[in-house]
Amino acid sequence: MTVIAMTGAAGRLAGYLREPMLARASKVILTDIAELESLQPNEEFRAADLADFEAVKAALDGADVVVHFGAIADEAPWDEIWGPNFVGARNVWEACYQLGIKRIIYASSIHAVGMYPRTQRIGVDTPHHPDSFYGLSKCFAENLGRLYWEKRGIESVHLRIYSCAAVNNERSLGSWLSVKDLVQLVEKSLDCPIVGCSIIYGVSNNDRVPVDNEGARFLGYQPNDNAETFAAEVFANLKTPDPSDPAQLHHGGVFAKTDLGQSGQALMDIKAE
Repeated sequence: MTVIAMTGAAGRLAGYLREPMLARASKVILTDIAELESLQPNEEFRAADLADFEAVKAALDGADVVVHFGAIADEAPWDEIWGPNFVGARNVWEACYQLGIKRIIYASSIHAVGMYPRTQRIGVDTPHHPDSFYGLSKCFAENLGRLYWEKRGIESVHLRIYSCAAVNNERSLGSWLSVKDLVQLVEKSLDCPIVGCSIIYGVSNNDRVPVDNEGARFLGYQPNDNAETFAAEVFANLKTPDPSDPAQLHHGGVFAKTDLGQSGQALMDIKAE
């Protein structure tokens, strides 16, 4: 049994992970800039701003592993995203180094490679091609993780989550990551004996999946759910797509067509499962 620290604990995806992490840890440290209530007996909340190094270090103290899901989870102006997403990533890795924590599971994103065309099947070794400041912050953290692995021996798994939400459009038939598969993905990243610095796409076993996890097979991740279950309903309500729309043409969806600093989620119909 280990002590797991989870950043971004007030967020939607971290909320899916709280109960599964409790089942495998002697203690779960939850940290966020927003307060959390209704803690379980073996949960502890520690408030911290990711941009504040000393606060991050104090929040992670005593952990054996960090599940880093904290960040602005949308495109935002540079001055807003710089602190939590760029400085925050550096603070988490540096705090882990100083505290002797040897593994980080990081919520990266498809937006690190979001400007590739959807007709191009991309793998875990595909070079970065971000679609936004948000995507750029994920590229930064992935490169930071490799630097800290090669220079300081801190392992990391970077989960390029595609879309962990209800399947309600054509894109999500390929991009869907079910909650059960999200949990499995994190658990496999925790349990694999050696991960080095690895990248894996957060997608389920969808018939239309547009990315390739072959290069990360050693993690043992074998998703079970398939978005094709929802295909008939999606196509029954599908509007004729515009083949010139950048949101239709790129892996990053609407993030590929919004201006830098402009919210992508504001143009999406995200529904929790």
